[in-house]
This record gives sequence, C-alpha cells and structure tokens, in this order.
Amino acid sequence: MRYHWNSPVLTTAAEEGLPLLTAKTFVVATGHQLLLGAMCQTWFIKPALIAGFTTERETVDCCEAEKPSFLLVVDDLEQGYGINTIKKVKDVSPDTKCILFTDRETISVVRDALTATTDGVVFISSIGMGMEGDFVPALKAISEGGIYYPPAVREKAGFELRPLPDLSARELDVLKELCNGKSNKAIAETLFLSVDTIKCHVSNVIAKLGAEDRLSAAVMGIRAGL
Repeated sequence: MRYHWNSPVLTTAAEEGLPLLTAKTFVVATGHQLLLGAMCQTWFIKPALIAGFTTERETVDCCEAEKPSFLLVVDDLEQGYGINTIKKVKDVSPDTKCILFTDRETISVVRDALTATTDGVVFISSIGMGMEGDFVPALKAISEGGIYYPPAVREKAGFELRPLPDLSARELDVLKELCNGKSNKAIAETLFLSVDTIKCHVSNVIAKLGAEDRLSAAVMGIRAGL
C-alpha cells in the first residue's frame, strides 16, 4: 500500500478527527523508536502530547502523574507489553482512555484486550485508510463515551453467541449498540427513543449485568457474542 500523506481520504479523516481532540491530552507508547517519533510528530497529536515512551514503567508513571485523556499504546514495548501496560494504567488513571494498536490479529490478543478493559483496539493493518480505517472512528466512538472493537476485531475474538440473563428485548438492543461503541444520543437516534429513555436503559443494563460502567457492560456483551 502506498501512503499518500495529502490524499483526500486522509484529509477528510483529519478534518473529522481534529474536533474530537479539543482539550484532550495524549501519552504514546511503543517499543519502536522510529514509530514513536512518527506518532509523536503526527500533526493532530503533537500539540496535545504530554510525552512518548518506549517502556511500560515510564508510561504507567507518567499516566499516574499526568492523567492523560488518551493512551495510545502499541503491543510491543522495549520493556513490557501493551496490554499489561493498559491494565496498570487503568489502575492508576481510570479515566484515561486506552487504545491498543496491534499487528497480532489473534484470538488471544483480542480477548486479553477485553480483559484489560481496553477502550479500543485498532489493527495496524487498517492504518492509513482514513475513515475506512479504524483510528479516527476509534477516537470518535471513545470520545463520545463508547468503546471501539470493530467487526474485524470482534470476529477475531471468536466468541459464540450466548444468552444474557434478565435483560428485556429493549435492554438487549441497547447493549448491542453499546457494543458498537455508540453514545446515548446515537443509540437514541438508532432506536427512535429519547436520550433520557436510553440513559435509563443503560443504567438498567449495567445494574442487571453487575457491570461497573458502560465500558464493562459492553465488554460483557462482546464476550457474549453480540
């Protein structure tokens, strides 16, 4: 694939992505120093960048101190592993949204990412495809309070459909949309209901599943094959 830095596809993606980053801050982590430099110099990340690191310990320490809006982490670090880093960051900075970039498109990686309550997973093979890829859609979904596990990622997880107890048909519809990373407003538009009604359904889903929040509920839904 040839990378056209000024192609209309990437320009459109940048225009869509930039408004999502207002007042957001980033920490970047990857074990590859060339990739680290490239990510940190990306024009829409650079102004909001706190720091970039190659090791798990540095990344976790920074996130604990700075509480960034986003952690962008590649699975291979110079010291440590991306998914373990996410687990530790969630412990010290639970509001930091974590996006894992991986070229290991395997069942174990996706399931481990779900266990770590990773907010989004992006297969590196989709990078450079603009809105047809996963990075900007991931930013959009997560910025609106959702998660991002696109169909290719969820298919790779290999979960079989199984029933979820105690959910009404409408609550199940809402959970499916949570699994698709949609905000309350987007779910309301999809199901032709009010936002207040959706908020009530989301609260009921979280309570019935015994989940901590909408992210945990969505992860449980994905594990149930939704």
